[in-house]
Amino acid sequence: MTSHDVVFGFGAHSGFTDGSALLRMAQQADDDGLDLFSLSDHPYLGERLDAYATIGFVLGRTRRLAGLANVTNLPTRPAALLARTVTALSALSEGRVVLGMGAGGRWDRIADLGVPRLGPADAVDAFEEAVVLIRLLSGGGPPVSYEGRHYRVRQIEPAPVAAPAVWTGSVGPRSLAATGRVADGWIPGHAADWLSERYRVSRPVVDKAAADAGRDPADVRTVFNLPGRITDRPLASPRDRDGRWVGGSPDQWADELAGAVLEHGASGFILFSPHGGTPDETSVRRWSREIVPAVRERIA
Repeated sequence: MTSHDVVFGFGAHSGFTDGSALLRMAQQADDDGLDLFSLSDHPYLGERLDAYATIGFVLGRTRRLAGLANVTNLPTRPAALLARTVTALSALSEGRVVLGMGAGGRWDRIADLGVPRLGPADAVDAFEEAVVLIRLLSGGGPPVSYEGRHYRVRQIEPAPVAAPAVWTGSVGPRSLAATGRVADGWIPGHAADWLSERYRVSRPVVDKAAADAGRDPADVRTVFNLPGRITDRPLASPRDRDGRWVGGSPDQWADELAGAVLEHGASGFILFSPHGGTPDETSVRRWSREIVPAVRERIA
């Protein structure tokens, strides 16, 4: 994936009984030309497969599909060790990994794992430090020493490969500003889309922070988690009374997503079920074979 490709994928929340179905969907998506798959990362849920173990397994059974933790539960994965994980995955898969990053949302459960609780401001500061440190521990060069408020390393050799692109799940103003300063992409929270109030208010915060840091705001792509159903016939309205996308026929999907790219600067879409969970295999197949090629044709 180049920095400006429009990317298409599917998302999953996979438990121990879902592994075979996930692998089938990923292999089919790989054959059908999708760009990535994503897995949620909730290590305090015992029925869920570990995100990074599963991503590594699926990458080993596919050829071009990239893997993304959507988003990494950073407080439970120390930044220096996360750097080792993602650079190893990138090297073994020839670059087919994206580093999804979050400051941590469910702190009651995170703390149940024995992780020291951070307040909102400290959690965001740790999140930004982690992105900086992961990049320092990537790409080769001399040993790194780093003294942050939350992370410290002393004379640690960087991995010889570059860090993956970093996409965040930022929601609040401090986190959005950190995204603008240090990230390569933003996944709007709560499955907000390009017509939502959340996107309208939040994206300018990202853009201003990027510009203030001397970056081109366009270098921070927006990738949308997009729940919706795929129907055989067009729906009378593909959005509900609150304006949220609910789905429709493949043509309705293609028209909507092409408009999102051409008119609102969207640069990626990750399909979820209408209720926000893992889509069924038929929906992923229709997404990759009917909708995605139509969108790519419209935006070419």
